[in-house]
Amino acid sequence: MNRRGRLRSHQQLNLCISAIASNQGKSILTTALLYHFRDLVRPFKIGPDFIDPQFHKRVCGTDSVNLDSFIMNEEQVKWIYAHYADKEVAILEGVMGFYDGDNKGCSAYSVSKLLNVPTILLLDGSGSYITVSAVLKGLLEYKPDNTIRGVILNNLSSSMHYMLIKNQIEKDHPNIIVLGWIQKNLPFLSNTHLGLDLKDLSKIEQISQEVLEYIEMDIFYSINLGIGDFSPEQCEAKAIVSNSYPFPKVVKIDKKLAIINDENFSFLYYDNLNFLKEVFDEVIIVDSTNDEVIPNDCDMVYICGGYVETPHAYSKIKNSNNFKTSLIEHAKTKAIYAECAGLLYLSNAVDDKRMSGILDIDFTLDTRFNRLGYYYNERGVKGHAFHYTKPTEKALESAFDKLSKTSDGQGVFGAWAKDRVFGTYLHSMFRSSIGLIRDRF
Repeated sequence: MNRRGRLRSHQQLNLCISAIASNQGKSILTTALLYHFRDLVRPFKIGPDFIDPQFHKRVCGTDSVNLDSFIMNEEQVKWIYAHYADKEVAILEGVMGFYDGDNKGCSAYSVSKLLNVPTILLLDGSGSYITVSAVLKGLLEYKPDNTIRGVILNNLSSSMHYMLIKNQIEKDHPNIIVLGWIQKNLPFLSNTHLGLDLKDLSKIEQISQEVLEYIEMDIFYSINLGIGDFSPEQCEAKAIVSNSYPFPKVVKIDKKLAIINDENFSFLYYDNLNFLKEVFDEVIIVDSTNDEVIPNDCDMVYICGGYVETPHAYSKIKNSNNFKTSLIEHAKTKAIYAECAGLLYLSNAVDDKRMSGILDIDFTLDTRFNRLGYYYNERGVKGHAFHYTKPTEKALESAFDKLSKTSDGQGVFGAWAKDRVFGTYLHSMFRSSIGLIRDRF
């Protein structure tokens, strides 16, 4: 199919890709679709994940945008989507299972419903056929206002198996479109410490072709009609949403900001980058792994999250002495805001791995995570944390700002500061919480 052949004036192909759980093939299907529509698509990721958006960009060449209805309110999520859905195709990759996260207000269900985007559900059909339809029935009836409009069957061994399930679903659920199937035992992408390996792109074209081989791509547009298809009137309403700014108004900061963003410090929300460029007079990117130095005229440094605690990551920065020296010099009189791995780099050490020593604290690396999920800080700022490290008992003595699972809960300290240097385990979205940056001055 010609990728441009079915895209008409005022039509935008909008799809949410979801499943019943993690590790069901969402990333593989999303990858295949992003590669297929690579010159036409804007990718989105539901939730706070940093890894999938990086992979999205590497596959299709366009930055991926997080849609998080826990960290942001509904009007803010609508604005973000309207602001960035600037291509003919928008593909939203879900998080975990379709309804997972709904207790926090952010799930594939809640975001696709909020944005009126149809969902294609990936269902594992291995070792089953009639029961697949029963599982689908439960998903459809759990919340009748869901956006599930189509299914793709995964891990099938033959077209005969596919037809058994397809016929059952069409009999039981006449309003659901079965788009096709994916063979089992296809090539897969390798995993790393926290997610997909961003370097493993050599098989993407092959994977895309094999994943989509038995999927009827033209039918995608039938699913889109009636829920994600923009009429001229809807386009006008979409423009109104784009022009109505639901975030706190801020005065431009007449300062120069250096963002430490590279292979180690790679966790940078695309909208955070754009917002900081809007707010600061000048923004530059510094690569610590190439031992670049922070210019003397920078007023503030933002160190992104990522990895410094693993052996591979540490090997990329342990000899970046020029960068380290410039950061230490900057910290003497100027502001630093650091998230997660950035916080670790401000410390003395993580186990035996020496860091910058700007903050007199130490950390250790555990074999399981110490925080995972959404958190509130003591000021009520919402964010996300996922880390395997933990502070030593001595480091906890100087910690502050408890991070809690609930807005009125009892949390554990997750931030440290000295003069104008601030480090936190919390990843936040600055457009809705500008005080995090502004208050450093």
